[in-house]
Amino acid sequence: MRFGFVVPYADARDFADLAELGERHGWDGIFTWEALWGVDAWVSLAAAAMVTDKIKLGTLLTPVSRVRPWDLATRVGTVDRLSGGRTILSAGLGALHEGWTAFEPDEGRRVRAEKLDECLAIYDGLMRGQPFSFTGTHYSAAPTDFMLPDPPVQQPRPPVWVVGAAVAGRESQPSLARAAKWDGLLPQVIDGEHRGKVRSPEEMAAVVEPVRALRAAAGLPMEGYDVVLEADSTGEWEATDPADSAAWADAGVTWWVESWWGIERGEKGLAELRRRIAAGPPT
Repeated sequence: MRFGFVVPYADARDFADLAELGERHGWDGIFTWEALWGVDAWVSLAAAAMVTDKIKLGTLLTPVSRVRPWDLATRVGTVDRLSGGRTILSAGLGALHEGWTAFEPDEGRRVRAEKLDECLAIYDGLMRGQPFSFTGTHYSAAPTDFMLPDPPVQQPRPPVWVVGAAVAGRESQPSLARAAKWDGLLPQVIDGEHRGKVRSPEEMAAVVEPVRALRAAAGLPMEGYDVVLEADSTGEWEATDPADSAAWADAGVTWWVESWWGIERGEKGLAELRRRIAAGPPT
């Protein structure tokens, strides 16, 4: 199992410093999140790429439905080349909040899902190279040979982790089917009033199993496919139980990502981040 952490608040320079600290103390990945108005995630990841050599650099997550596909491919490809092939893109519909709707209206879940699928299809096509064309409901792309960038280091593309939600009592699971097509699963559960992170290894195994079956039916291996646990070993945001990784690994988890959303913004919060990162992964 690999171990990473999400930085809830940091400017690009501080983020780079935290990435360097994480690499020195044995972490495998550092992740940031995307805002409509705020610190640019890909600038932060690029800054981190310049001061590190091994640690993976990713988003957790990118609300793909609000990003133009060619812009997304440009940003991810740039950081992947800059980092020598260490970029991870986490993709989802994104949680609606005031920081989003203050600038863009909600187009509805169906439209956001359509845009997510089309955007990822174009992202994948552009990463694989020209000639590439695509015609969809919301986006289109024609072949071009104008000032093309170099290909990404990771082939056929920097990996894509996708949110997949298991809905209790529903036979059709479209978001799990979407996640099964890509390179990793960010599992969620929707059961009654609960919508969010997986709560137990047993629940995790129940989410992973249909994805395993979908990949097998499509001729895709589970080897190299990532399953991500958004964990919190401190228990300040939401306790991870059990707090050791063994049972989660048995359930299929390949990445344990500390999600310290409860840390306050500012110098005091940055100091606490540094303390936790310097303590090393919760192995």
